[in-house]
Amino acid sequence: MAMMVLAARLDLTAARPLTDALLAHAGSDLTVDAGRVEHLGGLAVQALLAAAQRWRDDGCALAVWPRSAAFDDALARFGLTDAVPGQGAPAWA
Repeated sequence: MAMMVLAARLDLTAARPLTDALLAHAGSDLTVDAGRVEHLGGLAVQALLAAAQRWRDDGCALAVWPRSAAFDDALARFGLTDAVPGQGAPAWA
């Protein structure tokens, strides 16, 4: 399984590089390390959700672990607490 580490700040300027980095791993199982995330903006959330759909469609696994408190707090603010699987949760497949 491939591993990708997210930047600490995922804002408007980070959305496109995040999308490109995710797409570079398309077609393979992927673990995304969100342990350093301090800020998670709406466009980055959209990129992660789009990746989740792509991975599901491709039949590949995608999990986000570890996850910082800021990452989880941002997901909660967007009402997406259960939308991104972490450790112990079933990975998208």
